[in-house]
Amino acid sequence: MSTSTKYIFVTGGVTSSLGKGIISASLAKLLQGRGYSVTIQKLDPYINIDPGTLNPYEHGECYVTNDGAETDLDLGHYERFLNVATSQANNVTTGRIYQSVIEKERRGEFLGKTVQVIPHITDEIKERIQILGNSGEYDFVITEIGGTVGDIESLPYIEAVRQMMWEFRRNTLVIHLTLIPYLKAAGELKTKPTQHSVKQLLELGVQPDILVCRSEYHLDRAMRKKIALFCNVEPTAVIESVDASSIYEVPLLMQEEELDKVVLEKLNLPHDGEANLTEWKKYLDRIKNPKSQITIGLVGKYIELKDSYKSIIEGFNHAGASNECQVNIEWIHSEKLHEENVAFRLKELDGILVAPGFGSRGIDGKILAIQYARENDIPFFGICLGMQCAVIEFARNVLGLKDAHTTEIDQATTNPVIDIMADQKAQTNKGGTMRLGAYACDLTADSKTAAAYNSQHISERHRHRYEFNNAYLKAIEEKGMIAVGKNPESGLVEVVEIPELTWFVATQFHPEYKSTVERPHPLFVAFVKAAVRKKKGTLV
Repeated sequence: MSTSTKYIFVTGGVTSSLGKGIISASLAKLLQGRGYSVTIQKLDPYINIDPGTLNPYEHGECYVTNDGAETDLDLGHYERFLNVATSQANNVTTGRIYQSVIEKERRGEFLGKTVQVIPHITDEIKERIQILGNSGEYDFVITEIGGTVGDIESLPYIEAVRQMMWEFRRNTLVIHLTLIPYLKAAGELKTKPTQHSVKQLLELGVQPDILVCRSEYHLDRAMRKKIALFCNVEPTAVIESVDASSIYEVPLLMQEEELDKVVLEKLNLPHDGEANLTEWKKYLDRIKNPKSQITIGLVGKYIELKDSYKSIIEGFNHAGASNECQVNIEWIHSEKLHEENVAFRLKELDGILVAPGFGSRGIDGKILAIQYARENDIPFFGICLGMQCAVIEFARNVLGLKDAHTTEIDQATTNPVIDIMADQKAQTNKGGTMRLGAYACDLTADSKTAAAYNSQHISERHRHRYEFNNAYLKAIEEKGMIAVGKNPESGLVEVVEIPELTWFVATQFHPEYKSTVERPHPLFVAFVKAAVRKKKGTLV
């Protein structure tokens, strides 16, 4: 371990979904605002190698990094808050840990020793934790431990933290995120769940340095003193985290609670002054005081779990602030969209986004939504499968190829306008085998996409197996849908537009992955701007 790098571990207790990722990202933002270089990693206790094979209903969105790692959605929060790219090293799963140890055992690297959880699994965990720190790029590495203390799956991670606390005492710190529930019948907050959660952590040999307490109500001084007394921390290390209306308010709330000052003090680092969050506050002000508002229809099949489209939601938040506009999302289940109700569901919208996805369920509804947007000149944005559906719709209803389809859904189609990529045909494994990560794209100079980026050369992240079939490119372009973005090496069509329409853009890549508070994605900004103009036009 680099002696200059400080390691902060964030654990959770009482219940899941308390917001460890947001607290981690908020602390990182505060430290970054003080001039430190910070990165965050997530240790996930499930045995999957990565979230790439998980159903979005199980785990929410699968986030993709520049280097092609399929990761936990919390990495999206990390990037959006810090404006710093993450990588494979920022997300580690139990499956990846065990896979690595077993491969080492097969190669004979343990010299015949019995391979055990301690020390072999915990050593592997510690090695993964230190990769980012040993790079020499970061002053702080914040490591979020997935799951809840007491889960059997999390035990090796907690043990690795315990070992690192003793091996590198002056360079480590543990923050425990817990819950202070409010009992309506009693009319009071209860600290006992937090006491038991910390007790569980202590039984595993880890004494937290700081407690961050999620609560619906403020904690008074007496309650903080009580928590501190029973949990072996100072009262100043009991940090209140009340519910916020926006995740982007949390860094400011943590600054008010002086979380960053307590962290720096405990690590014997200068803690005078405060973090510079000037731009962050300007962003929040634009969110809270919009000059207009629009409604965008998000057409997808996972809308029961909004986290399935987390990066898209945040992309709209960023683009809305950039346009000083509140973006309201109308959630439209593509499986429930049909010819009888499509006009009723879509006619009042200011813009339509057709979301990514896999499989046949709901695809007909996506195609109908695109047809309605095209025929009624409603600003349209398609992403990944959304682009593929736009091509299918155009081929069917403009070129007259009525059975045009993607071979992902219909392998017997005589017009496979979307087909599997050549290098994907021999693939049998599902995990980590798609076209993943950042690839270059060259844009046509006079396109709306190039105007949005103010550049003809871009790089964007991908996650797909199927592509535009270039055998149909000439026929499609002759009818008015133009391929304005292509990969310079493979010729893969990355972006299509219909220039004669107000704003009809669809991308094979996932622009939402690169949208941050400081750098709203140009395509989301341009799409929202087009929707604002449409609404103003209808109001005149």
